Amino acid sequence: MAITKQHEMYEKRLQELLKEMPYYVVEYVDDKLDIRSPLTLFNYVRDYKEFFSWLLAENIVACPNIKEIPVTALGELPLADVQNYFKFAARKKYKITEKDDITKKISPKTINRQKSALRSLFNYLTLEAEVDGGEPYFHRNVMKKIPIKKVSETFNERAKKITEKIFINDNDVEFLDYIENHYEETLTTTELRYYKRDKERNYAILSLFLGSGIRVNELTSLRLKDVDITAGEISVIRKGGKKDTVSVTPSSLKDVIKYLDVRATKYKAGSGENEYLFIKLYKGNPEPLTNRAVEDIVYKYTKSFDKRMSPHKLRHTYATNLAEHTGGDIPLIMNQLGHTQSDISLLYINTSREKAKMAAELLDKRRQNKDD
Repeated sequence: MAITKQHEMYEKRLQELLKEMPYYVVEYVDDKLDIRSPLTLFNYVRDYKEFFSWLLAENIVACPNIKEIPVTALGELPLADVQNYFKFAARKKYKITEKDDITKKISPKTINRQKSALRSLFNYLTLEAEVDGGEPYFHRNVMKKIPIKKVSETFNERAKKITEKIFINDNDVEFLDYIENHYEETLTTTELRYYKRDKERNYAILSLFLGSGIRVNELTSLRLKDVDITAGEISVIRKGGKKDTVSVTPSSLKDVIKYLDVRATKYKAGSGENEYLFIKLYKGNPEPLTNRAVEDIVYKYTKSFDKRMSPHKLRHTYATNLAEHTGGDIPLIMNQLGHTQSDISLLYINTSREKAKMAAELLDKRRQNKDD
């Protein structure tokens, strides 16, 4: 299995976070490291940190810090306290960005993930781990009494939500034109300097998302050897470390070539085949862009054009366009997007139907105009 840069990064972040955790959480992670990804375990341990911090803040457990919370305290937790924690988590609000005052509640899916994370830990402590005499750490598993409420939606409802959050019709083309030719008109002198410095790189990133449908971690893991200009393809590492080949639109490849023409000059980048494709200068040295850095690039440019979007929304945009222009070719969509289940790809068929409905309404205006 190929080890990506993001995999290594989350391994390091996980190990740093574990320094704050009780010994039984460290044992849990060690037990699961071969069957769960470092990203999943990192998110789980972050959930544990929030839960433990709440226990201390509410004086439910009396300890000087998280690391010293005894395992017996988890076995003795009253159900009411655990229920109150999830009420607290579900009602908590957070700012969308540091600069905006707009807040959102934690999504039900995130609450379900937190419940799953704690269930996994409690199952380990009550069923899987063994201490003296072959016994588990404790027997009473209060997390079994916490239900996970499935967030159920029809395909049409999920497709509708996707449509509201992506570029539809030719808005993706208009977006790229705006970034290339008009975005700089909105900038201050200082902002314009940074825009021009990174224009080719950032434009290539946006174009590649919209011209291939790859995920953000697949983009940041790209190396020079992964780009085959002649074949019009890139090699990516999918979820689970699986290698795959993805077709790229010719125009997006041209944008990548324009970036490659200035990559060495602007970023002091090497040309070895294992060098990362998308990089930045940090303290005078070239470094690969992180997922967060790429997400920030996408957020900034999409917000200026229309609405703040994530790299995943650009992926949705590509998938919807692919569904529309291939007549809903499910196997093709699955292969291009790296899906393992056809029902996920069906979402984009439904989304393209939303676009068809809009087109039908526009066509019908001809009759309305005639009647007038």
